[in-house]
Amino acid sequence: MKKLTRPCLLICLASAFAAQPCLFAQEASAGFDFRESLSALGLDSNVLSAPPRSGSPFAAGFRSVTYPTWKISPNWGVTGALQFVTRPYFYEDFDTTGYGAKGYILQSTLNYSRLSDKGSLLFRAGVLSTAFGSFLLRYDDADNPLVDMPPQYGYYYSPVSTSGLPGAQIDATRGKWDGRLQFANSSPANPRSLFAHDQYGNWAGGAGYTIRQGFRVGVDAYRGPYLDRQSPYFFWGEKNPSTLPATGLGVDAGWAHGHTSVQLEEDHFVMPYTVIPTFRESAGYIELKQVLTPRWYLAFRPGYTAASAGGDVRCWEMAAGFRPNRFQLIKVDYEIEHYTQGAPTNQSTLAVQWVTTFHRAFGLN
Repeated sequence: MKKLTRPCLLICLASAFAAQPCLFAQEASAGFDFRESLSALGLDSNVLSAPPRSGSPFAAGFRSVTYPTWKISPNWGVTGALQFVTRPYFYEDFDTTGYGAKGYILQSTLNYSRLSDKGSLLFRAGVLSTAFGSFLLRYDDADNPLVDMPPQYGYYYSPVSTSGLPGAQIDATRGKWDGRLQFANSSPANPRSLFAHDQYGNWAGGAGYTIRQGFRVGVDAYRGPYLDRQSPYFFWGEKNPSTLPATGLGVDAGWAHGHTSVQLEEDHFVMPYTVIPTFRESAGYIELKQVLTPRWYLAFRPGYTAASAGGDVRCWEMAAGFRPNRFQLIKVDYEIEHYTQGAPTNQSTLAVQWVTTFHRAFGLN
């Protein structure tokens, strides 16, 4: 599957609502587009047999992500990303107790777009993924060449959550430049629903420059209060969460040539406190993918986190991918994680993942 850089993805989204041949037939001024990504996962991990789960090292999971798009007119549309997943499925579930299944709204937005020869403009309002970082462009199992996520990403207590945030965002491209600016009701480090307490406005955004086709560099940032009073990290005697804004700063780059592609990201986060020392964390990864044949590829992703409290992490993940056809992907993935604190110190996971995709589009004249 062709990887989309951030400006290419924006132009594709904008063209979907500007009567261009990205999702709908060029002559259709309105229509529906439906994509589905289904994944089955089998796991063998020593984390599952360690406390607190203390069970079998084997587990299986299922994940479905549905992408409906309604093109109302050449400039207006509605898009969504709806996820259903069993537990445990994501690797961060392994060291927590419980089983089950849950649905999430990852994205659900009303969109307005304009497209010209010089660039594009896209405005979205609703539930959005954070504008910080670059990995969420490869969050779908069909796009992620490996199985796990980079160490700074996750659902629960990660500095960059993959959960949706209520808010609004504007994206723009012009020439080789692209930019984005987002305002949300809460921090990417602690997403809050519209019905939750302790909602505080947060800003996130970034910009990038495509040096040449296949080679882009970018920067991004977020800023805003991150704590809520029910959080396990909100300690007695702490100041009002609204007075403690977190900061995230990052750089990323992507390079692709022929059958080889490289993605890298380096981030730094500051979470202020007054009753304990301010928490600081740096995290990064480099992701390499080498296509061997039209059906086979190899991928490798080393990553790390270094924190002022709670210990550091070093992780190495590698995978081999096989495509039986253009709709299916099978991955065999192995990951080793080393923790300087906690048990087990060395965590290893062997996973086999099967992914299949569906796509239907209906144009309305």
